[in-house]
Amino acid sequence: MSFQKTIPLYPHVAPAPGTPLVEKEVNSTLFSPLQVRGLTLQNRIAVSPMGIGASLVIIEATAVAPNARVSTGDSGLWKDSQIAPLKRVVDYIHSQGQKSGIQLCHSGPKGSMLPPWLAKGDPMVHFPLANEESGGWPNEVWAPSAICHGPGYPMPKEMGYKQIDLAVEHFASAARRAVEAGVHFIELHGAHGYLINAFLSPLTNRRTDEYGGSFENRTRFLFRVLKAVRDAIPSNIVLSMRISAVEWMEWSGQDCWTLAESIQLAKILPEAGVDILDVSSGGNHSDQKIDVHPYYQVDLANQIRQAIKADGVDLLIAAVGFIDNPAMAESVVRGDGVEVKQKTNGTTGDAERGKYEEPQADLVMVGRQFLRDAGFVLTAAKSLGVKVQWPLQYSKGK
Repeated sequence: MSFQKTIPLYPHVAPAPGTPLVEKEVNSTLFSPLQVRGLTLQNRIAVSPMGIGASLVIIEATAVAPNARVSTGDSGLWKDSQIAPLKRVVDYIHSQGQKSGIQLCHSGPKGSMLPPWLAKGDPMVHFPLANEESGGWPNEVWAPSAICHGPGYPMPKEMGYKQIDLAVEHFASAARRAVEAGVHFIELHGAHGYLINAFLSPLTNRRTDEYGGSFENRTRFLFRVLKAVRDAIPSNIVLSMRISAVEWMEWSGQDCWTLAESIQLAKILPEAGVDILDVSSGGNHSDQKIDVHPYYQVDLANQIRQAIKADGVDLLIAAVGFIDNPAMAESVVRGDGVEVKQKTNGTTGDAERGKYEEPQADLVMVGRQFLRDAGFVLTAAKSLGVKVQWPLQYSKGK
């Protein structure tokens, strides 16, 4: 694929920033290339949907319909007039020699909120509800079952077959528009309590029809979306799926989505044309109890990766969460015996995991660290002793 498109004042950079300049001297898996379908990433660092030199920049969760937004401030891709503005962003990413992606999302039961920075108190704890006067749609929030996400959230309506069919169509149409805008990577957001996740989880899916109950039924909506999206995009477009591997609700005794089900799902995703599984967790219940430590989500990715590799499943695994330093990022994709000690709540394994001799993931999705350090790739390269191409605009900072 060619990215040789130049934008005025932003000359094309070749090789792309973050590319090792002397590949044969590189002793770093983090800075080794990764091939996905027809796409070659020059390193294994991606800007998580929310920098300089990352091989893949993923545009923030983008709503597939007006009432699929999480908040009134969300980006959207539900009409053709939104293609051109998105293309401006994509063209700029490509002008720097990088690859672009987008995450498509339907909020499900967590819609009609105001942007989190308008919240009183901790915006990570509570989004303020957007009523109709403030541009919200509290009476047009839909979910698999009429179950409220938590205090301050609207009560969703249970989706009928018409709404389910429409949601599938919205995902496919948004994917088509994303391709028209020029992206080379599409991720479906199936985590954190949003619509796809709400269908997967027995916590939020109490349906008694063919979309509820068994694993096969609860995954039916997801596989309809995957088929519609894969059919709507060219075969060379990379398709990724983000999931919540666990819900951190095991303590409650309620039926919930489990790590075993995540592994079961991972083993059949390639049949639906999925190339990458982006492993996150939680976000589907306000009473979740997360055993937080630096590797709490990396370990989930590792367990899924081990299970699918044992069965010969061809699926790349992406790790996310608290990946904030070069040594950690390298250890995740390299598996060079770095010792990791951690606590456990019965979900993630032994109290001391010991040494990881194998890679825990194939690439890392980094979000917060790029907010702290937009030049994280350059920082990582320097720390790991890898000489990489710098962006031309920053070359005097070498």
